[in-house]
Amino acid sequence: MIDVQNLVKDYGSTRAVDGISFSVQPGEVVGLLGPNGAGKSTTLKILAGVLPSGSGAVRLGGADMADDSLAARRRLGYLSESNPLYESLGVWECLELVAGLQGLSGPGLKKRLASAAERCGLLPVVSKDVGELSKGFRQRLGLALAILHDPDILILDEPTSSLDPNQRQEVRDLIAALKQKKTVLVSTHILPEAQAMCDRLLIIHRGRIVAQGTVAELGGQMSEENAFYVRLSGGSSAEMEELLKSVPSVTSVVFEGEAEAGCPGFTVKSAGDPRRDLFDLAAQKHWPLMELHRVSATLDDIFRRLTGGPS
Repeated sequence: MIDVQNLVKDYGSTRAVDGISFSVQPGEVVGLLGPNGAGKSTTLKILAGVLPSGSGAVRLGGADMADDSLAARRRLGYLSESNPLYESLGVWECLELVAGLQGLSGPGLKKRLASAAERCGLLPVVSKDVGELSKGFRQRLGLALAILHDPDILILDEPTSSLDPNQRQEVRDLIAALKQKKTVLVSTHILPEAQAMCDRLLIIHRGRIVAQGTVAELGGQMSEENAFYVRLSGGSSAEMEELLKSVPSVTSVVFEGEAEAGCPGFTVKSAGDPRRDLFDLAAQKHWPLMELHRVSATLDDIFRRLTGGPS
């Protein structure tokens, strides 16, 4: 598992990481989200042993990064945002080199390399030089190198960067398969990717974790009042809007257009739960109730509100 306690990192007078604490459990994929300059990559570099922290503690699988860096890093597979590669080597040679650096050898080595190449979709380019690879294949190679020694913990900084939609899905599928036996911390700026990949999210802003939880939990925390989407049939949108505004506890009604002809939809915000009153109104007016569900804050809404973006 990953355990981080009171992590601090300064660059001169600038505090990049400001006392953050969190943990990631085995079998869990946790996403680290934040705007540019929030401290995401600095945090991951400290966890990977690339940068020293100013203070605080990082433990990977029980090994303390400060006291026993080598033991901690043996448990770790790391894909950095920059993903540096040996340009003059072939893809297979690069795999062999990193395997040697990891101390991997023996009769099963070739099979291990082939398995990593296949899982990361490298077979079409395995005979090419690294310098010939597209950005997408370079990213796949970086991921293959990160999983080559079968680490318990994966730290992935922007793993789907430069990939097309099909390749992104392949990486998501790979991460979903890997998490069955691993602890995964992943940074991404692509919010739909985070929602698709991650079990839980950490949102970092100005070096501090400002929220954490599942998307549903974060949406619940961000809700200031109940919001529901209601779609009715049998009346005019103007009449429906006026009567919806008269429902007790309703604070606002916004017409959202017609999803299908003759069925206007509305977002209704309320200080309480208006569903029973909405049902009673529909029954009284003989308006078939076509749709009624609670509206949750989207991840985009949550992110913008927590990091100061426009809402």
